Amino acid sequence: MTFSKENLPPKVIRTKEMLIGALLRAPAYAIHRRIIRDLNAAGFKELSLPHMAVFRYPSPDGERPSVLAERAGMSKQAMNRLLGSLEELGYLVRSDAPDEGRARIVHFTKRGHASYAKAIEILRDIERDWVAVLGPRNFAKLKEILFRVWESPLIR
Repeated sequence: MTFSKENLPPKVIRTKEMLIGALLRAPAYAIHRRIIRDLNAAGFKELSLPHMAVFRYPSPDGERPSVLAERAGMSKQAMNRLLGSLEELGYLVRSDAPDEGRARIVHFTKRGHASYAKAIEILRDIERDWVAVLGPRNFAKLKEILFRVWESPLIR
């Protein structure tokens, strides 16, 4: 018997067996998809999921491309391609860093600032949705635990 996508049994995911990487990755990816979908609906139609590597906390405004690449876990070349596409789309500009030789600095344009502000609004909507599903106490506990992780040596 040959197997194809059509006749493979559905993959059963046992959530109780999932490891921390998947448990954190799935919600983060869902949040990124929602941000892009809602940004597109708000008129920022050119933005796509890969741009989330730039449009993440903290803001890329005033940062060097190498810092953004490190934050995103990608090569400088890949980050510069993303920055180039965002520059062509009118979301940011790169300029020479004062007194730093060949270093470049990323700055939002007016459109870039508007899209980043809208992304923050979308994130607040997402948090309200999570509170509605998880309940205020559970959501507060989730954020408390994530803040502890953020401030711990676990993510360094």
